[in-house]
Amino acid sequence: MKKLTSMIAFLLAAGISYAYAQMSADQIAAKASHMAYYQGKDGRSYVKMVITDAQGRMRERQMTILRFNISDNGEQKYYVYFHRPSDVKGMSYIVWKHLGKDDDRWLYLPALDLVRRVAASDKRSSFAGTNFLYEDVSGRSVNLDNHELLSSDGDAYILKNTPKDADQVEFSYYKVWVDKKNFIPVKAEYYDKEGRLYRIVEATQVKDIQGYPTIVKMTARDLNSGSSTVADFTDVSYDIGINDSIFTERYLRNPPAQWIRG
Repeated sequence: MKKLTSMIAFLLAAGISYAYAQMSADQIAAKASHMAYYQGKDGRSYVKMVITDAQGRMRERQMTILRFNISDNGEQKYYVYFHRPSDVKGMSYIVWKHLGKDDDRWLYLPALDLVRRVAASDKRSSFAGTNFLYEDVSGRSVNLDNHELLSSDGDAYILKNTPKDADQVEFSYYKVWVDKKNFIPVKAEYYDKEGRLYRIVEATQVKDIQGYPTIVKMTARDLNSGSSTVADFTDVSYDIGINDSIFTERYLRNPPAQWIRG
């Protein structure tokens, strides 16, 4: 009986491995996007970002990020509230993520008491002066790129992703390493229009939180400027019952205290 159980377990594992081996590049990209951005019905994390310039000077950003899934692998909403330092304290940012069209993004600047709409063309610009981009926060839609499986050897799938509309982005293509065990994207390399590597984003620590494999530390590096940003995610929680109503202009000016850590 024990041998039979072991054999069944082996066959099941082999079947799963075979099924993953047969996945297309599009399927792997979709699965990686889900694991990075869609786990749980909603989520919250406290994030500390440390920016280091080429001279070794350091600056910090501390924020709370809230996420609400409207549909699985589809429409989403994000809310970001900045706690520190003083020059960004009270700043907030909302994303309504769409499929098949540009996301809606708004930024509240408390010093001016101004809500500014973030243009679609700005999604590839720096997020609050860090080496992460606006698009990194809520994720790039897999529908915007053509995906090619370069390698399935070793512990990761390696995908080459080429934008369908090259005029809308600063890169010519980017590669992503997807962990075969959990489909977490653990590394991305971006290549400029001349084919030179200029930007690297890596997940340097992954933990299991409430049964969800979760990136808890990331680094983004700009190889041209020599600057980098390390993001640490703490107090991560899923399925906490966030209300859809907070992702509106009203809460840009008046952050939802129930969900925002002080």
